[in-house]
Amino acid sequence: MCVASGSVAHAAGGHFDVDDATVIEPGHCQYEAWAARRSSAPATTLWHLGPGCRIGPLELALNLDRISSANGFLNTAGPQLKWVTDIAAPVAAGVVWSVAFDLRRGGRPAHTFFAPLTWVVGETLTFNANYGADWDATGARTHRLGASGEWVAHERLTLIAERVRFAGDWTSRIGARFSLTDALSVDLSVARVGPHAARVYVIGLNHDFER
Repeated sequence: MCVASGSVAHAAGGHFDVDDATVIEPGHCQYEAWAARRSSAPATTLWHLGPGCRIGPLELALNLDRISSANGFLNTAGPQLKWVTDIAAPVAAGVVWSVAFDLRRGGRPAHTFFAPLTWVVGETLTFNANYGADWDATGARTHRLGASGEWVAHERLTLIAERVRFAGDWTSRIGARFSLTDALSVDLSVARVGPHAARVYVIGLNHDFER
């Protein structure tokens, strides 16, 4: 999630850019909220809120984002749809589609379409891969490609590392997810983005609940 690019796709597992091939449990909803800060010029801040629910076989969500810097601000909102299926245990795959409308200026929306793939190696190790594309508000397309690994170091602590390319830049990120309860977790991460290795720091909150 590069705060300078305004990308529209967000991982269902919090703020990490590489999504997994899982969806919310039937009868459940969730919300994800995070704040990201790019420290180098132009310093940029992103605020995100993403409520979503399981509807039949689909996960339907709404992405609300505000990106601000010294150059101005951008407010976007739009739906996200996700569907996954088991290929052959322990491998699952799916599709994710999302749209972001510029709430201030209008015009053509940006959108994203990609396929997530998840391989559960064991009780403590999972690998994820994504492949797809992003289209900005001008209609220009860039490829999306990424991979991540998740290691459950403790029943309340998961360590995550990822490498992803979207919006024309490579991002490397390391982070951790702290499970406060079975339904509530906090994310922390730091990323290096683009050819100048801009630092991006993120703190996030994830909450799953029955509706």
